[in-house]
Amino acid sequence: MSSSDIFLGEVIGTAVLILLGGGVCAAVTLRRSKAAGAGWVAITFGWGFAVLTAAYISLGLSGAHLNPAVTVGIAVQSGEWDKVPVYFAGQLLGAMAGAALVWVSYYGQFLAHLTDREVVGGPGAQTTAAADRQRSDAPGPVLGIFSTAPEIRNPVQNTATETIATAVLVLAILTQGLTEGLALSGTGVLITALVVVGIGLSLGGPTGYAINPARDLGPRIVHALLPLPNKGGSDWGYAWIPVVGPLLGGALAGLLYRLAFA
Repeated sequence: MSSSDIFLGEVIGTAVLILLGGGVCAAVTLRRSKAAGAGWVAITFGWGFAVLTAAYISLGLSGAHLNPAVTVGIAVQSGEWDKVPVYFAGQLLGAMAGAALVWVSYYGQFLAHLTDREVVGGPGAQTTAAADRQRSDAPGPVLGIFSTAPEIRNPVQNTATETIATAVLVLAILTQGLTEGLALSGTGVLITALVVVGIGLSLGGPTGYAINPARDLGPRIVHALLPLPNKGGSDWGYAWIPVVGPLLGGALAGLLYRLAFA
């Protein structure tokens, strides 16, 4: 695969991933959405279908990494690092584009939600402690549509959760190559999507399971830039965890593969 194909494939694929994944978060979160309040199961399956769609679209162009942690895991497993920056660039740009498309798709719902006094000032605001309300970067009512946040803020636990969950994802992807014909048939994409659903249901509760640095960082940047009223801060104090944790998890999965399966 050429660098241009990789970049284009990752931009398109990651944009679709975030459009559909962030889209289900918007659908469940925003009060004027027909899916408002659909709950965690809807979100986990929505993200699984987002992975399925995005990976099928981009598989032929870039191999459908769509996730810097996957790229790192494959690089550690294979020892090939030369295309890693191209993958990273495409993934981050695609994630930002996808987040912007979520905003466009739900523009009216965002405005209606953020001008609702009960949401902006009441329990719907995503604050975890009284101290958060005093911070200029305190997460607001819609940040969860764009990026993740923990239910309990504990940097060590939050990083560990993201590391473990991502290691499961990347190891599941790497070991698909051990089954003859699985990757060629395209069935591996379906398996990966189901793994994402399983991780969301089992390990997503503590942190919202970013398991993908681009998925969290790109939309968080877009949230910070969008001209949305009363949106709150982008919670940059937490932003390093869904980047560092998944990268550690991807590297760990690559090492485990080399030790146990190579």
